[in-house]
Amino acid sequence: MTDLHRLSIRELSEGLAGAKFSSRELTEHYLKRIEKIDAQVKSYVTVTAEQALAQADAADAALKAGNATVLTGVPIAHKDIFCTQGIKTTAGSKMLDNFISPYDATVVAKGKAAGLVTLGKVNMDEFAMGSTSESSYFGATANPWALDHVPGGSSGGSAAAVAADLAPFATGTDTGGSIRQPASFCGLTGLKPTYGRVSRFGMIAYASSLDQGGPMARSAEDCAYLMNVMAGHDAKDSTSIEKDADDYVANLSGTSVKGLRIGIPKQYFNVAGLDADVKARVEESLKKLEEMGAILVEIDLTMTDAYVPTYYLIAPAEASSNLQRFDGVRYGYRCENPVDLMDLYKRSRSEGFGPEVQRRILIGTYALSAGYYDAYYVKAQKVRRLIQQDFLKAFESVDVIAAPAAPTTAYKIGANLSPTEMYLGDIYTLAVNLAGLPAINAPVGFDKENLPVGLQLIGNYWSESQLLSVVYQYQQATDWHTKRAAIAEENA
Repeated sequence: MTDLHRLSIRELSEGLAGAKFSSRELTEHYLKRIEKIDAQVKSYVTVTAEQALAQADAADAALKAGNATVLTGVPIAHKDIFCTQGIKTTAGSKMLDNFISPYDATVVAKGKAAGLVTLGKVNMDEFAMGSTSESSYFGATANPWALDHVPGGSSGGSAAAVAADLAPFATGTDTGGSIRQPASFCGLTGLKPTYGRVSRFGMIAYASSLDQGGPMARSAEDCAYLMNVMAGHDAKDSTSIEKDADDYVANLSGTSVKGLRIGIPKQYFNVAGLDADVKARVEESLKKLEEMGAILVEIDLTMTDAYVPTYYLIAPAEASSNLQRFDGVRYGYRCENPVDLMDLYKRSRSEGFGPEVQRRILIGTYALSAGYYDAYYVKAQKVRRLIQQDFLKAFESVDVIAAPAAPTTAYKIGANLSPTEMYLGDIYTLAVNLAGLPAINAPVGFDKENLPVGLQLIGNYWSESQLLSVVYQYQQATDWHTKRAAIAEENA
């Protein structure tokens, strides 16, 4: 079969269960596509062909024996921030180019237990710091919709792999928009769950109070299948919430769009730099939801101006703390011929970390230093609480909040935006992480250059089922999520 990559997760599951094709055939199909196409896209850092085929054979045996799960035999790509036993885990950095994890992240272990087949590890901004995937030590990943454009970041490799049909779905992580923004840039559906919903054990930390793993796929239905695997309490993660996860697939039709109150923050649609095409496509999608019975309600989110400065104090401060463990002593990159311990530390870190990671470590260390801790970090945490309260007040009158996922479509590779310009591009996504809320991106059309545009829906705590359900129903009424990039079509 030559079109296996066109099938949804449900169709893949049904095909495997009905023996229309085997997991080995499906896995070989994807490995051949990776070999043929990925030299142009550069989404994979490591392809685990031998292990994938062994997992596929085990999946076929489980299917034949009748003790398979609904996802047994389905391939997946993991963002290279999740530790994988016996496989290199780099976080996109020279610092970890030689690191082979001795254990699996909980998300990876859950995937294995569900019978998923790991195709490999995909590219990302170094230590998840960036919005373009250009800061990776392994080079930039291309956007399948336009190979001279970025796929977004930091989960750019995950987004590009799915958009080029090099994996049916992928894991991502979101610290300030790193699932939603690349999903928007690549025409995909991507869910950032409530903080604590998905285990962070074995997920290399950037900013511990903001990081959260989630699914990236073509549709809300596909994301729901992966959320059923990823979500749930994990005793190994002290920030994991002891709350039962939903059956996200069963709940796809559980929320009625009719009567759903969608909050439209007036501040979000008057942001300087909001592209006219992005604004138009998002407004068209909201009009469609209104035609389906939703009620659009204008709301006030008064803390909008505080999002970027608050985030870019808290996140670098936590990064500074988390990345101090990379010292050239225990694991990771070690400089050659250090003259003493201080030289080992300084050169290992300055040679092992890229410029964006170094910039954020320096900012964070400064914000945490004596004399500045109260003035910057503590004050930012107080403002963070005000941002959270701003959202909670809005949710007293609306069910979900709508916004663009990003103010523009994908940038050109090498656009060389200043750090400030890059940070301001995260205006619509940062607050969700600061408040710990769930949010989802859905593809809603294209700009005049045929680059994808995304609608972001933000929910109250633990409302992942609601967000997936609303987008699922929108996708039953539209076909944006079925559109494919030329590189995927040409190589069908």
